[in-house]
Amino acid sequence: MITPIEKYNSIYVKRDDLFIFKNVCGGKVRSALALCKDAKGLVTAGSRYSPQVKIIAEIANDMKIPFHAHIPFGSLTEETQFAIDKGALLFPCKPGFNNAIIGRAKKDAINTGYTYIPFGMECFESIQQTADQVVDIPNGVKRIVVPIGSGMSFLGIAQGLLKLKSTTPLIGIQVGANPISRFNKFNIQYEKYTIIKSSVEYSTKIRAFIDDIELDPIYEAKFLEFLQPGDLLWIVGKR
Repeated sequence: MITPIEKYNSIYVKRDDLFIFKNVCGGKVRSALALCKDAKGLVTAGSRYSPQVKIIAEIANDMKIPFHAHIPFGSLTEETQFAIDKGALLFPCKPGFNNAIIGRAKKDAINTGYTYIPFGMECFESIQQTADQVVDIPNGVKRIVVPIGSGMSFLGIAQGLLKLKSTTPLIGIQVGANPISRFNKFNIQYEKYTIIKSSVEYSTKIRAFIDDIELDPIYEAKFLEFLQPGDLLWIVGKR
């Protein structure tokens, strides 16, 4: 399914939030479904605010298999409560640095034989799932603007633009940690990109809309100020 590109006044919008599975939506869901095939159980690591834990919980519940989520220690959030309601087992880690929860999740997957879903879905499959969506870019698009959490959607778009031999500027609004090391790891040679760091804290939620589309409060809602006429806002998803 290729999700549509719509136009609202002078802004184009890539509606990857219209890829829907049960109670979750977005490009990350598409990637997760590809990664979860034939699993007998699932393990991942994620922020307490990340949609990844919520997405994998929904998929595991539908597959009727166990799911272990390794998260930073702290109070329940909407995302972690959703996972619990879907039958997930949460394993809080203190201190909850990314390398700590990732290490624990990988060890858990080895011990249980469950399928490990990479933190931020950091893998080539995730990149390719997004790259396949880079089609039918309207001629009027001057820049593509996308949120950067793990950065995998950003890399997927860059890969898709390379395949099209496009030179459309790609603007990433960094909401989470600095993604440069991850970019270097996958060695995607798209040179027409810029990263802008959001001044808003990752965990701060903002309510924002484009026309009647409510944007994700952690990611897309934080960069309306950066949009310019002719931009294509790539909506990765919405929790």
